[in-house]
Amino acid sequence: KIRRTGFALFVVLSLAAASCRVAITPPTVEERARELHARMLTVDTHSDTAFSLLRTDWKIGDRHDPSARGAGKIDLPRMKEGGLDAEFFAAFVGQGPLTPEAYVKAKDRALQAVEAVRKMTEEYPSMIGLAVDPEGARRLKKEGKLTAFIGMENGYPIGRDLSLVEFFHKKGVRYITLCHSSDNDICDSSTDRRDPEDKGLSEFGREVVAECNRAGMIVDISHASERSFFDVLDVAKAPIIASHSSARAVCDNPRNLTDDQLRALAKNGGVIQICFLAAYVKTPPVIPEREKALKELEAKYGNIRQIQDEALRTKAMAERAAVNQKYPQVRANVQDLVDHIDHVRKVVGVDYVGIGTDFDGGGGIVGCDDVSGMIHVTEELIRRGYTDREIEKIWGGNFLRVFQKVLDLAGK
Repeated sequence: KIRRTGFALFVVLSLAAASCRVAITPPTVEERARELHARMLTVDTHSDTAFSLLRTDWKIGDRHDPSARGAGKIDLPRMKEGGLDAEFFAAFVGQGPLTPEAYVKAKDRALQAVEAVRKMTEEYPSMIGLAVDPEGARRLKKEGKLTAFIGMENGYPIGRDLSLVEFFHKKGVRYITLCHSSDNDICDSSTDRRDPEDKGLSEFGREVVAECNRAGMIVDISHASERSFFDVLDVAKAPIIASHSSARAVCDNPRNLTDDQLRALAKNGGVIQICFLAAYVKTPPVIPEREKALKELEAKYGNIRQIQDEALRTKAMAERAAVNQKYPQVRANVQDLVDHIDHVRKVVGVDYVGIGTDFDGGGGIVGCDDVSGMIHVTEELIRRGYTDREIEKIWGGNFLRVFQKVLDLAGK
C-alpha cells in the first residue's frame, strides 16, 4: 500500500512538473524588446522637431495619429510607445549669406528653437525634463520621465564669433553640427560642390573645434565633407560624433561615411549614429518622371531646407510632398537600416555605432516611420542575434560614453 501511495505521489508530481514546463513559454521578440527598453537608456541623437514646438496648431504633449497630415514624427506619448527615452532636439538653421546681418538672424533663429525646447520641458514637467549630461538623462529615466537634449544643426549661428560656442553651451546646447548642406565659414559640406575643390576645415573652423573641446561641446561631423571630416580629426582633442549619417559601403551617398572614415572615427573613440532618411539607407531605383519633377522644384525654390522664409518653405515642402505622393519611391525598411549597423559592427566593432533618426527632417522608413516604431529596430537586432549588451550600446551606451568623455576633457 505504501509502495502504491508513493508511486501515485510520484505520478502526480511528475504530471505537475510537466504541466509547469508546458506553461512556461519563452517571451516573444517584442516582449524581449520591451523588457530591454524598460531597463536601458535609449537615445536618438537627431531630430528636427524643435521648430514644430512653435506651431499653434500642434502640441507635443498630445498623441498625434502618425497617418494624419501634419502629425509630425515625434510627440511625447509616441516616444513612450516606441520605447525612446531621450531625444536630441536640434536647433536647425539653414545656410544663408556669410554676412554680419545674416549671422545675427541665424543666431536669433537658433535661440528661438533652443528656447522652444526649454519651454516644452516647463509645460510638461511630469512627462519630460531637460538634461545637459548623461547623468541627467539617467536620473530622469529613474523618475519615469523622458529626456530632452539640445543640439544645433549647422554652425552658421556662430558666425565669426567664437564666444558664441560657450554662449550656446550655457543655453544647454550640447553638440554643434559644423555645417549643413552648403559650405560655411567653418568647413565644407559633403553636398556642396559648387566649387569642385573640397577645402575642408577652415582656419576659423579649427578654432571652433578647439573651442568646442574646451567648452565641453560635442563636435558633430554629419553633413561635413570628407576632407573636413579628416581635418577635424587632426585637431580634435576629444571624441566626435556623426549624429545622423550612415555607411557609404551599404548606400553610396555623399552624406554617408566611407569605411576609411569609420576606421578613423573608431580610432578617435567617436560614434556614428545611423540615420533613418531613406536616401541614406538604400539607393532607390530611378523614376525619370520623379527626377524631372524634383529638378523643376529645385529650379523654382533652390534647396528647400535652405529657405529662410517659413511660409515659402512650407509651400515648397507641400509641393515636394505632392511629388512624393504622385511618384512614390521604393522605400527603405527596418531590415535595410540594420544592414548599416551590421556593416559598422563588421568594419570597426559594435562600440562605435548608434541611432540618429533625423525625424521631422526627412527621416522615416517602412517599419519605423515615426518614433512609435522605434521598438521594431530592437526587434530586428534581436532577430539577428545581437546580445542584450550590444543592443544597449547601440541604443545609447556608445553615444553616452562619447558624451561623458567630451565633458571630462573640457578645459584640459
